[in-house]
Amino acid sequence: EVAETMPGVIGVYSAQNSSIPGLSGVGPSGLERPLFAQDRVRFVGEVVACVVAETRAQAEDGAELVFVDYDELDPVLDSEAALTGDAELLFPEHGTNECFHSAFGDEDPIVGADHVVELTLESQRLAAVPLEPDGALAIPDGDHLMVWIPSQNPISVASTLARCLGMEVGNGLRVGAPPAVGGGFGAKAGVAPEAVITAWLARETGRPVKWTENRSENMVAMTQGRDMRLRARLGLDADGRFTGLDAEVVADVGAYPAVGAILPTFTEMMIQGVYDIGAVRFEARSALTNKTPIAAYRGAGRPEATQLLERLVDVAAAEVGLDPVEIRRRNFISPDRFPLTTHSGQVYDNGDYAMALDAALAAADYDALRAEQAARHDARDTRQLGIGVSTYVEVTAPAGLHVEYGAVEITDQGRVIARVGTSAHGQGHVTAFSMIVSEMLGVPMDDVTVLQSDTVDVPRGSGTMGSRSLQTAGSAVHVASETVLDKARHLAAHLLEASVDDVVVGSGELHVAGVPSRAMTWAELAAASNDDDRRPRGMDPGLSHELDFDGTDATFPFGAHVAVVEVDVETGGVELIRHVAVDDAGRILNPLLVTGQQHGGIAQGVAQALFEEVRYDEFGNPVTSNLADYAVPAASEFPSFETSTTETPTFRNPLGAKGIGESGTIGSTPAIHNAVIDALAPYDIDHLDMPLTPQKIWSAIDAVDRA
Repeated sequence: EVAETMPGVIGVYSAQNSSIPGLSGVGPSGLERPLFAQDRVRFVGEVVACVVAETRAQAEDGAELVFVDYDELDPVLDSEAALTGDAELLFPEHGTNECFHSAFGDEDPIVGADHVVELTLESQRLAAVPLEPDGALAIPDGDHLMVWIPSQNPISVASTLARCLGMEVGNGLRVGAPPAVGGGFGAKAGVAPEAVITAWLARETGRPVKWTENRSENMVAMTQGRDMRLRARLGLDADGRFTGLDAEVVADVGAYPAVGAILPTFTEMMIQGVYDIGAVRFEARSALTNKTPIAAYRGAGRPEATQLLERLVDVAAAEVGLDPVEIRRRNFISPDRFPLTTHSGQVYDNGDYAMALDAALAAADYDALRAEQAARHDARDTRQLGIGVSTYVEVTAPAGLHVEYGAVEITDQGRVIARVGTSAHGQGHVTAFSMIVSEMLGVPMDDVTVLQSDTVDVPRGSGTMGSRSLQTAGSAVHVASETVLDKARHLAAHLLEASVDDVVVGSGELHVAGVPSRAMTWAELAAASNDDDRRPRGMDPGLSHELDFDGTDATFPFGAHVAVVEVDVETGGVELIRHVAVDDAGRILNPLLVTGQQHGGIAQGVAQALFEEVRYDEFGNPVTSNLADYAVPAASEFPSFETSTTETPTFRNPLGAKGIGESGTIGSTPAIHNAVIDALAPYDIDHLDMPLTPQKIWSAIDAVDRA
């Protein structure tokens, strides 16, 4: 009540005095997240109340006077402890803190193995830290509402807003993303409760309402990533070939399940990796805790599978006395076995894993690196060299994300409008899609307008995530362009009195092969297509086509990374001095865009391996809630990444393209992890969890020295 009397304050809202409906998240019934905390606050960062004022400063002053009385509950902070009978229940009516379970394989796959190695690995919790924190701007106009939101997925977000607000998309509700969105990394794939509240407040007050996070709010409220505890046993025969894998995952999904609860399914999908393994058993459980909810974060479950498997393979190599490269070569799935159905039921399209590894080793000069490492060992150098290798396969455009909307239309001026259901936030979609149209129709790229990210322009779409954009939306644009071209060729043949087979694409026109003077520009064709007297009988007006492209199944990019680090054994400091990445994303349409995605992905992989970790104190308070405490590396802390590609086109879309947006992260993290442990081999240290900080490494070396 005191806050409501402050200058400029329009209203104070909470679960006690608002009529806004709840926001249903993904997960079992009864675990939905309310827009305002109701009766129980489950994590630091959850919305309890909001203050609306004329200015941000006035709203902040009002918020300072909102007081909440809390009765303390025992915090639930460890995922495995959360699943025991002694843990406080986040949802007492649910009866358990388990919110997801999945498993396959019944028999012990390790039985009869000549060697068995085991590993427990923590894939620590990470914050997305986009350049632009989250926010929303809602502008009412009578019964209509326009919502701008910096989203990876504004077209799908619109349906969530419509459900919560009791509106219809296109019939009163318009949702769009601004032309430039400052990063997403998965955390902007959904819609934040604060954005729904903002939209509701605009309707409630009849005035434009804006919400923007500051960085500290973003660090506790925006969904986070990873936070899995993974265990595995790997069986090998006397020759070092893998006979069986037994793996389990416990995922900490935070206070509300959302999409984070099902991310272990992606770990399950990719748990076999690039290897021919005789038998596999896998189990995953997701646990609720008093932390910020988990959602997608670059790779979303796939990096965790590779982190576990590639560390385990290095442990196995040491056990059986093989070089880490040799043990991988012995166990690769051979190219002649594709398409291949894995133990988890994934149907790999194709791959040549040895080709990518050989290319990475050649680029790194692996043998010379090993020779230098041996020399440093012999000299007892205080800066030991570590060499880490990882090979990976991942899944892009997986089930549920392999269909996407696309449309192409020729305007009266002969320009092209392409519409896509994906939404760019830094990946270069406009360039990529314009290239596809330009190549197909022979128009300059500058004459192609790509419309996206606004429900006024795009009727449906699944957004940008899962490294799916080129292979789904790009394929939709390709097929739409192809269909428009086919219609235009028939129209041109009719008007030029030529055979359809003789009509070819020129520069901004269609002409008769061998007779460039017999031509029609795209503007002329567009006009003719809308003239009943000039079209062939039975041809519909206009030159346009739209479709929902269905890739029918996922694609499976792969690659190999080699990381080289120096570890200062006196301080524990790690310097990444080289990183070599060879990634295969099928057919490459734009090498520059691919390289950009590789570099960005590797940077985030380095960050997890060496720097970043979201931490909480014993009471559940976040202690990494700003960039003074959460260590995001700067570009100056990276070497110049050495990236290249191999090309193994997929048959699952007409472009032959696979995803590349997350590959760099998936391949780099375990390579760097392996490199650091490799440097510590003289100290008999066979594993440390990430992030591999100087303190952690120094403490491990000190413990060995004291033993």
